Amino acid sequence: MTAPALTIAEILDLPAVVPLWPTVGRALALSESTTYQLAAENRLPIEVIRLGRRRVCRLVDLHRFLGLVPKETGAGPACEAGSTTGNDEGAACEAAPPVEQSSPTAK
Repeated sequence: MTAPALTIAEILDLPAVVPLWPTVGRALALSESTTYQLAAENRLPIEVIRLGRRRVCRLVDLHRFLGLVPKETGAGPACEAGSTTGNDEGAACEAAPPVEQSSPTAK
């Protein structure tokens, strides 16, 4: 069973490094088994970092892949979430232009 996907507001409140499951998997709307399988095959769209037995990802990579960029540059939060009325239309983030990602070199 797939857990409900994370909202933009929930994603913006995350720490700098997040666990592969449930955080990254839910943000990408993937099931637990699919998340771990894609990570094992090195096919996730963001880099997975091994910390002992744990698998984590950098939040900045997740933001970049999801297209969450700040409207203004400077100090403060990267984006501000809008109303939580059940959709993400009110989020104060703009979609970023597509970024070509290179494949990870570490094995």
